[in-house]
Amino acid sequence: MNKRERAVPAAETTPDNKRVVRIALASAVVAVVALAIAMIAGGAATPRVIPGLPDEGPFTRWGLPLSKLLMDASGVLTVGALLAATVFLPSDKGLLGKPALAYVKAASWLALAWAAAAAATMIFSLSEALRVPVADVLGGDELTSFASQISQGIALTLVVLFSVAIALFARGTITVGASGGLLVLAMATLLPPALTGHSSSAPNHDLATTGVAAHLLALALWVGGLAILCVHALRRRPSLEIAATRFSSLALWCFVAVGLSGLFSTVARLTSLSELFTSAYGLMLLAKTAAFAVLGVFGWWHRKHTLPRLATGVPGAFARFASVELLIMFATVGVAVVLARTAPPQEILQTDPVVDLLGYPLPPEISLANLASLWWFDLFSGTLIALLGGFYLAGVVRLARRGDHWPAGRTVAWFVGLLILLLATQTGVARYAKVLFSAHMAEHMTLAMLVPIFLVLGAPVTLALRALKPAARRGDRGPREWLTTILHSRFVRFVTHPAIATAIFVVSTYALYFTPLFTSAMEEHLGHMAMTAHFLLSGCLFFWVIIGIDPSPHTLPHVARLIVLFVTMPFHAFFGIALMSMGTVMAAEWYDQLGRTWGASALSDQQTGGAIAWGFGEIPTLIVLIALAFQWWRDDDRKARRADRRADALAARTGGSGDAQLDAYNDYLTKLNQRDNSQ
Repeated sequence: MNKRERAVPAAETTPDNKRVVRIALASAVVAVVALAIAMIAGGAATPRVIPGLPDEGPFTRWGLPLSKLLMDASGVLTVGALLAATVFLPSDKGLLGKPALAYVKAASWLALAWAAAAAATMIFSLSEALRVPVADVLGGDELTSFASQISQGIALTLVVLFSVAIALFARGTITVGASGGLLVLAMATLLPPALTGHSSSAPNHDLATTGVAAHLLALALWVGGLAILCVHALRRRPSLEIAATRFSSLALWCFVAVGLSGLFSTVARLTSLSELFTSAYGLMLLAKTAAFAVLGVFGWWHRKHTLPRLATGVPGAFARFASVELLIMFATVGVAVVLARTAPPQEILQTDPVVDLLGYPLPPEISLANLASLWWFDLFSGTLIALLGGFYLAGVVRLARRGDHWPAGRTVAWFVGLLILLLATQTGVARYAKVLFSAHMAEHMTLAMLVPIFLVLGAPVTLALRALKPAARRGDRGPREWLTTILHSRFVRFVTHPAIATAIFVVSTYALYFTPLFTSAMEEHLGHMAMTAHFLLSGCLFFWVIIGIDPSPHTLPHVARLIVLFVTMPFHAFFGIALMSMGTVMAAEWYDQLGRTWGASALSDQQTGGAIAWGFGEIPTLIVLIALAFQWWRDDDRKARRADRRADALAARTGGSGDAQLDAYNDYLTKLNQRDNSQ
């Protein structure tokens, strides 16, 4: 190719690049204008300054929201670039294509901007907290203390570290799996600043914290995905129809998630409907809701009109329509930044310290009636139950429509597990688990040793592999291919090794309760979420090794499974005995703050929790033994029938019985009979 031929494509792409720059500048201007209007309307731009008291000054007053806007926008765009490379664009046998590699490289630069904006946000946040100008903050010990000791500073420090790591690792990423890992890391990096804001101090901070996390993740996937898709359309890159179709499916789920999580967050912060119209927080919330409704209309129009036109080879309409939608999205982001910095109405602040700790008043003395009646909605586990139940049922229905058989026993086992999970996390057990160690231990044992048994017997991975369709393009990765890749990954092979799975199941219990981890986990809702997730995952991992139906990298003989089971269960009994023998209360600071006056003492209740841990293992062990015996019998029966089929096939070919030993014995008897006749 000569120089003249190389110059033509460059000249053709210049107008497209200019359009991308114009849309990017317009999005930035719209976001900043929306932020400024929200600050002025909400009063944050012109706060009341009392003479004689310290004041951070207008530079911090405007610099903090602007730096936070840049931080959020960079994070969202980083997620969008990695999402496009990993999910939207087709790959070739696990390797990223040329457009996908370009977006991963762009994610590297966006992550660096993310880190710089987070560092600036940290400086401005400290300036606002100390009410001193930025110049007085720089170079002092306060910044180091803020970054390492205060929750808000620690959150921003994590953003800086993780975003720098994303920028570095993205430079050498060439596979879909690596870009998928960076996407997960980028989504996790979005969470720390949001979870240390007003959500942690809301009356129902459990609901507010989970709602904010779900809201932020869904919004990042939605906004970031559309932004990169808009760039893809404006630059007239290949595979636009495939990317737009995949984004449309994801956007529908994101729209539902953003709406529901926003509703839950609003319920957690406001105590009356009138506060939507009488407070600055409520008015900005209404503005954000209106923009959300407009975006829903845009999404419907995309699915109804622009995607069919895109399929006919008319990309211009999609690019223009998506550009307008993107401007509205970034305006919403600007309002959201101010909303996150605006305190909810002061009337909702609680004076009861127990409510501040638990999110609800101290329950009455524990009884079976209270356990059954004092239900407590936990958004995290409730969402998990709804998703697990819905996806499993959808898989069963798809197989039934296709005419394939799925054992009813597996479906029953799955939903029995979800029912037990519901009772453990949504009833009064969940309320008392934060107040009484014995109730917490009952919940722990149920989540780790009872629920996973039924979930594993439900064989969800096998159902997914049978129900999901292969990718339309050969060599590309759809949901089924991703699941297969994960099952064959080194990480899964490592954690499913019987020794590793058993160690995680046993050692993590001792590490949690006999270290300061338990105290830290009890004091934060994120700690409760982490414990719930860990109990479920470690239990599912262990019982997958013992009675798993789903395909596994390691398959143990049934005798070895029995040995692993009988070797593991005594460790939980030893754990219970250790708890009953302790003379000090674990997490005493947490339980003392609650001021419980009814029931047994904290030490006596802890000993009761130890007795529960000691005796609880017999029930799961019995269930596992029954399941293992049934699987063993089924396996022997299958082997016997397989041997019979081989024997029948061999007999048909040779004219014998198909059994070599039986044929030899019959020949021996024939020879004896012939010898007797000859005599």
